[in-house]
Parts: sequence; structure tokens; C-alpha cells
Amino acid sequence: MVFANIEYLFLLLLLIPYIIWYILKRKNSEATLQISDARVYAHAPKSYKNYLLHAPFILRIIALILIIVVLARPQSTDSWQNSEIEGIDIMLTLDVSTSMLAEDLKPNRLEAAKDVAAAFINGRPNDNIGITLFSGESFTQCPLTVDHAVLLNLLKSVQCGMIQDGTAIGVGIANAVAHLKDSKAKSKVVILLTDGVNNQGDVSPMTAAEIAKQFGIRVYTIGVGANGMAPYPYPVGNTVQYVNVPVELDEKMLTDIAATTDGHYYRATSTSKLREVYEQIDKLEKTKLNVKEFSKREEEYRLYALAALLCLLLEVLLRNSILKKIP
Repeated sequence: MVFANIEYLFLLLLLIPYIIWYILKRKNSEATLQISDARVYAHAPKSYKNYLLHAPFILRIIALILIIVVLARPQSTDSWQNSEIEGIDIMLTLDVSTSMLAEDLKPNRLEAAKDVAAAFINGRPNDNIGITLFSGESFTQCPLTVDHAVLLNLLKSVQCGMIQDGTAIGVGIANAVAHLKDSKAKSKVVILLTDGVNNQGDVSPMTAAEIAKQFGIRVYTIGVGANGMAPYPYPVGNTVQYVNVPVELDEKMLTDIAATTDGHYYRATSTSKLREVYEQIDKLEKTKLNVKEFSKREEEYRLYALAALLCLLLEVLLRNSILKKIP
């Protein structure tokens, strides 16, 4: 509820001296019929008229309040928003080589990457997001989509060994670029996560980065893996034995890829660090949201005016019937 002429509400202050005048008048008034002693009437039953004595004044005060509210023009508002959302196209490019089974990130590198990527997807409901996987070669797990329920289900099914083993970083980037190059979105992003060194593929990582640059695609690169050695599970019979293997990560190449495409390189040595990386990328790549607000106002004075009229009529009725004074 809002008031079009809210300044009229200051008239309510004028009621204060009116109420004071009424109280003082009642105290100083003299009875029409005077008797020498009223004690004889002390225990006489009171008429209902005694309780209605001040009713006309109260009704008049209420009527005046309602009239002032009418002058202030009460209005109800019905507002809504028209949102224009411009999403971002993002391809998550995930390394699924067997080295991603190392457990320096818990429960392992791949599962940690999937969990953090799922949280990232849930936080960007307006964006087109897809998934490409790579190891010795690359394929698309999910094309760009806003159906994030399907996207998350496909992300859950990602496993190491789905394709030929190896690390073809250039092919992974090229596959992601192929999905983004024809996009009409103003911002196109590849988020590449890997734990190794490029050792396979017909497309070199830097060539793929140059192609991404030509199409205005930024590449954020994430290198995962602890510093030094990492525990890697080897199946032996019906058991699993752990062997510490060296972490081999070509950070210079990942840095150059990011720099070429105006992106950033991040190093994630733990699951918490990986989560922080995605949070930083999330802040850098924000969806643009233009909101137009509309409002519609309806005059609501009629109910107050009717109530004021009823109060005045009731006051007149009381004064000229049961509370009528005889001179």
C-alpha cells in the first residue's frame, strides 16, 4: 500500500488538539439537571446509554481519520519484472586418462573434478554448458545445453578408460572449440582440466589455442595434482596396492594456452584448491542480466470513503435517537 498524496497524512496531527478540547469540555461541563445530593443514585444500575456516551465522538474521530486517508489517495501496487538474460557458452574439457585415478585429491582426481564441476554447473542455471572428454583422443560427452539435469547425469557417468589412454590436450581443446565456434553468445569459454603432459594427438595444444583465439574463445586451464609424488592404485589380484608416482604436469604449456586466449592458468593441488579455482572462474565469467521493472497502481480510496460515510451516518443516528439530548 502506497499513498499518492502522502503529505495529507500530516492532517492527522490536527486531531490531537481536537481530542484534548473534547476531554476538557467534558470536565468543565455542567449538568442540565442539578440535585443537592447524588448519593442515592450511587448503587443504581447503569443504563447501556452510559457506555455509548462517547460513541458519537469516537465515530467522528474515526470518520475524520478515514477522510484524511482518502485525501492521501491510498493505492495498491502490482509490480513485476521483465528479465533479459544473456547466457555464456561454456565447454568443460576433462582429462579422463588413467592418471586421473591418482588419489592425491580425494577420492581421486577424476571424482574430485566431477564433484566440483557439478557444483559449478548448478551455480550457472542460465548458461549453455557442454562436456568434452579427452585422453589419447577426444569425444563429446554432452553438447552445449541448458538442460542441466541431463548434463549432470552424463557427467556422473564419466570414467577413466572410456577412450584410448594418453593425453591429447590439443585434440581436447580443438573438440571444444568446434562446439563453440558458431555460437552467437558474446562470451565463449573452455575450461580445460588435466593432470599430465601432451603426448598424443594430431593437433598441438598451442595450435588449438591459436584456433580458439581466432574465434574469440577464452581458455581457462587447470592443472591438478599434488606437488612431488601422488599415490596411485594398482590392482594386484583381488587387492589394490598403492604406489607413489611422480606428478608430471606441463605448467608452462598450460600457462601459454591460457595467455594466448586471454584466459588464466590455475593450479589445484587439493580438492579445496580445485573448488576455489572454479569459484574464481565463476566470478570472472558472470552472466549478464538486464531487469526491467514494471508497476501498476490501483486507487483504493473507495473502501475508506465508504467506511467514513458509515461512521458519520451512525454518529448522526445515535445523536438523534438513543443519545438525543433534551434541552
